[in-house]
Amino acid sequence: MISSLEEMRAAVEAVAASAQRLMSIYTPDLEPDLYDQNGFPRHREAHSCSRAASPRRACCCPTPRACCATTTASSRWADRLTSCIDIRPAVAGARQRACGYLIADDRAIVYRVHSDRWDGVADLNNPPVARQYLDEFDEIWHASSPDELARQSLR
Repeated sequence: MISSLEEMRAAVEAVAASAQRLMSIYTPDLEPDLYDQNGFPRHREAHSCSRAASPRRACCCPTPRACCATTTASSRWADRLTSCIDIRPAVAGARQRACGYLIADDRAIVYRVHSDRWDGVADLNNPPVARQYLDEFDEIWHASSPDELARQSLR
């Protein structure tokens, strides 16, 4: 059980650090209080790792992706991340969701029922629950347009 910002940051760091292949983030607005912190794995490192990997060898860094519930998630952090992380605004129906979560691969999860509060839960090894939310994330991800964020930043 998590009840404070400090505990939530520690849980986010632990879950993100456990990712081997994929990090999926559902967030209202990219939450810099959680994800723009020194302890959160630097996506620039993942980006440079993927460029350095040979064509025959898979990269050892997880692929980060995020769906944002708000359509105005173009903060300085979002601008910095767009070259390293795939960010999509969530489709209209998904924007009504009040939760926020981070899933590492299909095994670890940190979850908040209400994204405006720090209360939540984290588990580094709960494949059934992680898979349930990953399936939900994938549905939102595939329904969302990858070009919408770029179009919004041009307005």
